Amino acid sequence: MAASAFLPELGTQVVVPVASAVGIAFAVLQWVLVSKVKISPEPRRADGSSAGKSGAGASEYLIEEEEGLNEHNVVVKCAEIQNAISEGATSFLFTEYKYVGLFMGIFAVLIFLFLGSVESFSTKSQPCHYSKGKTCKPALANAIFSTIAFVLGAVTSLVSGFLGMKIATYANARTTLEARKGVGKAFITAFRSGAVMGFLLASSGLFVLFIAINLFGIYYGDDWEGLYEAITGYGLGGSSMALFGRVGGGIYTKAADVGADLVGKVERNIPEDDPRNPAVIADNVGDNVGDIAGMGSDLFGSYAESSCAALVVASISSFGINHEFTPMLYPLLISSVGIIACLITTLFATDFFEIKAVDEIEPALKKQLIISTAVMTVGIALVSWLGLPYTFTIYNFGVQKTVYNWQLFLCVAVGLWAGLVIGFVTEYYTSNAYSPVQDVADSCRTGAATNVIFGLALGYKSVIIPIFAIAFSIFLSFSLAAMYGVAVAALGMLSTIATGLAIDAYGPISDNAGGIAEMAGMSHRIRERTDALDAAGNTTAAIGKGFAIGSAALVSLALFGAFVSRAAISTVDVLSPKVFIGLIVGAMLPYWFSAMTMKSVGSAALKMVEEVRRQFNTIPGIMEGTTKPDYARCVKISTDASIKEMIPPGALVMLTPLIVGILFGVETLSGVLAGALVSGVQIAISASNTGGAWDNAKKYIEAGASEHARTLGPKGSDPHKAAVIGDTIGDPLKDTSGPSLNILIKLMAVESLVFAPFFATHGGILFKWL
Repeated sequence: MAASAFLPELGTQVVVPVASAVGIAFAVLQWVLVSKVKISPEPRRADGSSAGKSGAGASEYLIEEEEGLNEHNVVVKCAEIQNAISEGATSFLFTEYKYVGLFMGIFAVLIFLFLGSVESFSTKSQPCHYSKGKTCKPALANAIFSTIAFVLGAVTSLVSGFLGMKIATYANARTTLEARKGVGKAFITAFRSGAVMGFLLASSGLFVLFIAINLFGIYYGDDWEGLYEAITGYGLGGSSMALFGRVGGGIYTKAADVGADLVGKVERNIPEDDPRNPAVIADNVGDNVGDIAGMGSDLFGSYAESSCAALVVASISSFGINHEFTPMLYPLLISSVGIIACLITTLFATDFFEIKAVDEIEPALKKQLIISTAVMTVGIALVSWLGLPYTFTIYNFGVQKTVYNWQLFLCVAVGLWAGLVIGFVTEYYTSNAYSPVQDVADSCRTGAATNVIFGLALGYKSVIIPIFAIAFSIFLSFSLAAMYGVAVAALGMLSTIATGLAIDAYGPISDNAGGIAEMAGMSHRIRERTDALDAAGNTTAAIGKGFAIGSAALVSLALFGAFVSRAAISTVDVLSPKVFIGLIVGAMLPYWFSAMTMKSVGSAALKMVEEVRRQFNTIPGIMEGTTKPDYARCVKISTDASIKEMIPPGALVMLTPLIVGILFGVETLSGVLAGALVSGVQIAISASNTGGAWDNAKKYIEAGASEHARTLGPKGSDPHKAAVIGDTIGDPLKDTSGPSLNILIKLMAVESLVFAPFFATHGGILFKWL
């Protein structure tokens, strides 16, 4: 080795936990600032005015004061609605976690039994898989520590999703109330709340992984090969929980949304989020359990898996062989710098600049992506210079490839910038500021059929540039640093996860804020402001999904490379019958999975539609607003349906690698993983963008902000009804099937990697008999 890293081991042992602590402290600070917005009514003076209107608060402009509304009643109403949403979301997550906890226990036992049986539960040291002539810890130790890592990843994922949901439901009514003072105040409240989730998840995920490595290291000592193989269980745990969170939450939110839209908006011609609609609370609960808890768990899973893939490859490269701690933890150093870069970026949205008009919201969110990417590029350069020796070797399918530190910088940077490209292409195809979505809206003139045709065409076309960006990233990073390069490119794409999640969580919070404004009977001007916040959030949510899918492709490829190496497959020959049958079956799996999730949404929505219709038809006074609908009944229908329907798709993903690996062996499984990766990425991008475009085409008509939009509106016109139908079809595509597919390809790859020792030793039972 020509030189060692500038940053000593002690420096790394300090930098990573300190960055995590700073991220958590920043999240707490943002939460404190959000909590200053009170949703309990202020005490009244004898003259009826608010007691809190003196001093600095006297200058705050409230729309209610101008329009003569009773501010006291409005605040009480907002608090009641917020409580109903929070209780519904908490109840659903606790119910979901009961089933998920049962699965977690069963799967943890499977991991222990399968990996322990590799060496017949022997406690004797075994020959190392990669370092010939050396001895490593027994397979039983790998089984025990992989199981512990799995449970750690699963619990961290569940806690991340739950905290995100609690923060979002805490902030939605506060965002509504701040909208009375101006769109800028409401934006800051929603964005700060999103930042709480973003920084908590990124920091806690990093911290738990760092602690696990250090604690496992006490037992493993110099056996870094075994240590980092066991750590892969962390990624498996995170992604397993993300799958159920995404699928269960996605089915919940879309069942409620479709039910509310089809009966309320299409049949009864009442506005979105109208309190007369029985499914309105369930719809708002769904935004939190699907788009907040599900998305949080999903991106945590991506982060955990990309880190694990990089660590596994590094452990059998010169970093692991020579026991160089700082270069070994290069992936964690990237994430640490990412937290600081995102912290600086967040201040641009909340402190350095103030939004004064509606049309400044979307540019402000896009600037977050650009600033975080630019700041992070400098951070990556710094980490690559300080944390890596000038030259080192990276394991490349049986040989050690010489790599320079600047080449690894390029790998991370290309992933980072490819993520930005995917984000902006996604925005172009899903934002109603550009021609693709406006063309979809225009197609509504001739009915729902042409709207559907245009939307599908847009989704298929939107795949082209992201796939080229992913392909370029893979080619460059693999050429420079083999599979390790691909893994750190994925990590580069996810390095700004705190900002990405803040932007993502901002969307559902704004959407809920609009719903609360409508249900609380607040003025049309407040609803206009919350609609503007929501429209920008819709586009940025689509950008977040683009990031998640792009990073999933890179993560899956890196995990696939680690699996092929660990399973001792010299080449994956597509012309081999064993591999080709796996390839074609793997390519089919995303279609099977999408069919299951789409049908699940349809089945759940059918029950919701029937219930909403029943209430409108049998409960007198709902349409007149004199009787409250039975909101709880609709919440229960969504909860029961989503819990029941999430099990078959989850079982498909979790059982496929086990069945294929045991019955057909590692070569067929390698084909399945490759096929699912190639097919799943295309369908995921297409489904997410089609749904996003239909949603924003509807909003384009409803807002009537341009002359062209006004010719298609107003609400209730035939083009608007056609747009609502398109949006309803797109809902399960963009919020259930599309986002869940990226978990399918990542989860199958990481599960195969964790079980690789068992499959390599005992797999392929059928082919052994034939």
